[in-house]
Amino acid sequence: MLTAHHVNAFLVIGVCVAAAGAAFWARLKRAGALVTQLLALAQTLVVAQVALGLLLLSDHRRAKDHLHYAYGTFALLAVLSPWLYAPADPRARLAWFAVATLVAAALGVRAYLTA
Repeated sequence: MLTAHHVNAFLVIGVCVAAAGAAFWARLKRAGALVTQLLALAQTLVVAQVALGLLLLSDHRRAKDHLHYAYGTFALLAVLSPWLYAPADPRARLAWFAVATLVAAALGVRAYLTA
């Protein structure tokens, strides 16, 4: 389980950076299905990472630094926040999702460093 959590951590960081970059680029042009699928994949990986972390906690495996849990929680909240707060305008909404995904990537890096 710990190996899956580590592998998924790299996937979360890489896919979040790629999805945010694609969303910023698509905001200048026209967003396609690939961008929305990348954003959805990034969100899914973050949720899966938190679920794997909870499974590790249930197995009494703890991170060395307690900030690890805060970074994971904040990353989850970051990718979920645009669903509640993003404006209705599609271009502005895409920007919200891009920024939130980039924040989740940064928090993923911090979480990995505190593991």
